[in-house]
Amino acid sequence: DPQGQANKWVKNMEGKGSNLKVLNLQMADMARQIENAIQFGNAVLLQDVMEEIDPILEPVLAKAFIKRGNQTLIKIGDKEVDYNFDFRLYITTKLANPHYTPEISTKVMIVNFAVKEQGLEAQLLNTVVKNERPDLDRQKNDLVVKVAAGKRTQAELEDQILYLLSTATGSLLDNVELINTLDQSKTTWEEVNQSLKVAEETAKKIEAASQQYRPCSVRASILYFVLNDLSMVDPMYQFSLDAYNDLFLISIRNSPKNDNLQERIKSLNDYHTYAVYKYTARGLFERHKLLLSLQICVRILQTANQVNTEEWQFFLRGGQVLDRSAQPANPAGMWISEEAWDNITELEALPNFKGIVSSFEQSPGEWERWFRQNEPEAAELPGEWESKCNELQRMILVRCLRPDRVIFSATTYVANALGRKFVEPPVLDLGETYADSTPLSPLIFVLSAGVDPTENLRKLAQERGMGSKFFTVALGQGQAPIATRLIEDGLREGNWVFLANCHLMTSWLPTLDKLIESFEGKNPHDNFRLWLSSSPSPQFPIAVLQRGIKMTTEPPKGLRANLLRLYNSVSEESYAQCKAAPKYQKLLFALTYFHSVLLERRKFRTLGLNIPYDFNDTDFSVSDDLLKSYLDSYEQTPWDALKYLIAEANYGGRVTDELDRRVLNSYLNKFYCEDALSVSNYQLSPLQTYYIPDNGTLQSFRDYILTLPATDRPEAFGQHPNAEISYLIEDSKVLLDSLLSLQPRSVAAGGSMKREDLVMSIATDLLDQVPQPFNLEDVMKSKADDPSALHVVLFQEVERYNMLLANVRKSCVELQKGIKGLVVMSADLDQIFDALFNAKVPAAWLKTYPSLKPLGPWTRDLLQRIEQLGRWIEDTYPRVYWLSGFTYPTGFLTAVLQTTARKNSVPIDTLSFEYSIVNLDEKEILQAPKEGVYIKGMYLEGAGWDFENGCLCEPEPMELIVPMPIVMFRPVENKKKSQKGVYSCPLYLYPVRTGTRERPSFMIPVDLRSGAADPDHWVMRGTALLLALAS
Repeated sequence: DPQGQANKWVKNMEGKGSNLKVLNLQMADMARQIENAIQFGNAVLLQDVMEEIDPILEPVLAKAFIKRGNQTLIKIGDKEVDYNFDFRLYITTKLANPHYTPEISTKVMIVNFAVKEQGLEAQLLNTVVKNERPDLDRQKNDLVVKVAAGKRTQAELEDQILYLLSTATGSLLDNVELINTLDQSKTTWEEVNQSLKVAEETAKKIEAASQQYRPCSVRASILYFVLNDLSMVDPMYQFSLDAYNDLFLISIRNSPKNDNLQERIKSLNDYHTYAVYKYTARGLFERHKLLLSLQICVRILQTANQVNTEEWQFFLRGGQVLDRSAQPANPAGMWISEEAWDNITELEALPNFKGIVSSFEQSPGEWERWFRQNEPEAAELPGEWESKCNELQRMILVRCLRPDRVIFSATTYVANALGRKFVEPPVLDLGETYADSTPLSPLIFVLSAGVDPTENLRKLAQERGMGSKFFTVALGQGQAPIATRLIEDGLREGNWVFLANCHLMTSWLPTLDKLIESFEGKNPHDNFRLWLSSSPSPQFPIAVLQRGIKMTTEPPKGLRANLLRLYNSVSEESYAQCKAAPKYQKLLFALTYFHSVLLERRKFRTLGLNIPYDFNDTDFSVSDDLLKSYLDSYEQTPWDALKYLIAEANYGGRVTDELDRRVLNSYLNKFYCEDALSVSNYQLSPLQTYYIPDNGTLQSFRDYILTLPATDRPEAFGQHPNAEISYLIEDSKVLLDSLLSLQPRSVAAGGSMKREDLVMSIATDLLDQVPQPFNLEDVMKSKADDPSALHVVLFQEVERYNMLLANVRKSCVELQKGIKGLVVMSADLDQIFDALFNAKVPAAWLKTYPSLKPLGPWTRDLLQRIEQLGRWIEDTYPRVYWLSGFTYPTGFLTAVLQTTARKNSVPIDTLSFEYSIVNLDEKEILQAPKEGVYIKGMYLEGAGWDFENGCLCEPEPMELIVPMPIVMFRPVENKKKSQKGVYSCPLYLYPVRTGTRERPSFMIPVDLRSGAADPDHWVMRGTALLLALAS
């Protein structure tokens, strides 16, 4: 019962005789209350249970009666109680999709009371009619009563006649009473029948008049389900039906009235749609606001049949090619990636995109011009496609070729369909939110890192004259009694109570839930408000979230906003404290810039920092104090001490990844140096805009900050413009994946194909392509005469791949049987089914080695890995190794070191690798090197590669990943420290640079020549080598 409708229904039905007991599992005397109800035959409503039910109820659910003579008893706890057969037990849960154990579900009757679209439509239609046409509503209610009374009269007459007939004695014709009753009932019957006919006619008229308002209830119902689905995106996004009904009533009251019914319906729909957007957007994180707009937009258009389902599904999923043998050749491999070409060739199958492949083959130049545009979503499409494509179709082309622009084209799509205001979320205004609130509902801040709403709330309390009545407590161990007392005092005296960090005390939250529920009965003071703050947590009580008004708090976006915020937090006294003012003013600005850059750098994902740290204002203020005291204590600026204390100790104290600490040091090496003090307007980035301004007042620095651009180019962080494309592609992927998770599961995949058929064909394809496991014994026999360390690696790899191949084949066979209904679909099979349907790799198959690839590329990659092992087994050692083809590449590299150590009789721990670039094709390498190995198949991210000079260089525009030439890994003894002009480039297993706790992604640092730039330049770029890509 997620919307609480069953609770209401049971209370209405059972509450008439007022013997309904409403209980919950948190009540201290629950067991006693149930005993009494069983004895006296009362009804019990046990509400808000989760997936576990108190074992004390076990005998009641199992109806474990004990017969003693003519007594029926039941045992509750250690007590036997007389069982009254009038006893009824209703149990409700707020969970929308609970999984009860068979022990529970076999003993109870489970009813799904969750509201459905049609049911909600009917309810909302009643609401509209009641408010717009109260006369119709009255008539309708009167009719119901009248019809019921008429039917009751007819039933009574029938009963009376039957009674007289059955009790009659003697001749029926002499029975005057009977004959009179028959006469009378005939006339009454006819009268009642007549009035029922009239009533039916009237009912039809009323129904027809009500139906005219159906568009309003349809729209309102769609919007509620958009909100309802959001809980899948974040556990804090919970919206109650009651609150939604109130919002709908406000929309009916406040939307522009009009005598023309069509106009009135349109104005109500438009008003309510925006009201829902505004109401919901303030409770969503920035990253989910476009998701909300797009979901509202598409659901409205789908209801109006304006969205082609096949095309919409393609937009979300993209195209998947498992077997490339029949695929047309890529006409322009230089700029169309494999993934993009997969998408285009699959797109050809949609009726409206017939001929798209031949269009690429005939005019690749025109398509490339479109592809290279800065804003392809607004540019003209090549040839006839400009006139042929509607907005969704344009969006699909952008998704196929320029995934970094999906967010922008989706924004335009929503703006054109619903209006600009749906893509410009309103700024959070605490005053306005307060005006919407009542003493009964809590106001909840959903927190994100680095933001504390306390100050803003204190300001609001001052403005509203509640400064002296504002009480705050940070929740944690032992704070519960204090919080409870504050709430009770607040209810009486009309205070504001702020409970901060609720997520740190989830065990007490159910008690808080009960407290909030009891507000209604306590008649709270009009000024009382309860404010809560919590980070997103699945343990937060759903009832509180549904009842409350939610607001998200997020740090300001952009360097300008962050610099300004930090400068506004510095007071005049603090600014004037340091005696070495000329130095302090410049270095304070550099420190502020350093802090802002670190906060904003997180948006670049792995190109920024491997782990997104929550640097906060205390890091800044402690560093500020350090800066003052060290500048005052030393004549000469202690650069090394300052850099160490700030980058290594203070900010670095949060940093758990060695390579992230290197990034912090690179920034400070640049910001804290003699030039920063001696050079006027010292540049902080390659852009001319960002520099340390000349010394002056605190206000002069704030004025300079206001001249900075509102949006930052990647160069401001020492990044390449391509870095922006990388994180936009990632953002688009997250948006599409979230949308995909919200799609109803019953939708047919490709218009004509059912989900089952599609998954069946994928499973069959996989079985055709994935080979049988190797015979490990045969492999070991064939290599028995050469017991080298590398052969041990080969055996281990074969063993691991055998487990994976067997697992994939077994899953596919089981899944085929499950679809045909020959075996039971277990939860594991169901997950594999969902993954294959969404073209993702099932989690169970990713245990052998991690990968981010979709199903098609993953399968092809697996076949290549098996092929490399197969060739090694058939033949001898490969001349060039494909390092990515191993499940544990580090194991292979250790074996290479071991081989050299044995050959030269040196201890293995004195050996390390030396790297040299081999500018030859694989075909040109005729034999393996004497020492070490040739390695192919590495990719460079965050830089370009200069093949002529064998060093790093700036990448071309839109060149995010560059394939590396073959590199020779040669074990050497006591390697010298790396020389100048060499960048120690980390090598990662796959694009998630942190990996997991069990499988870290970082392997070894590979030395590459840094070219024209210094190594720090590449550190700031986040340049790294990857063994595998995400596509």
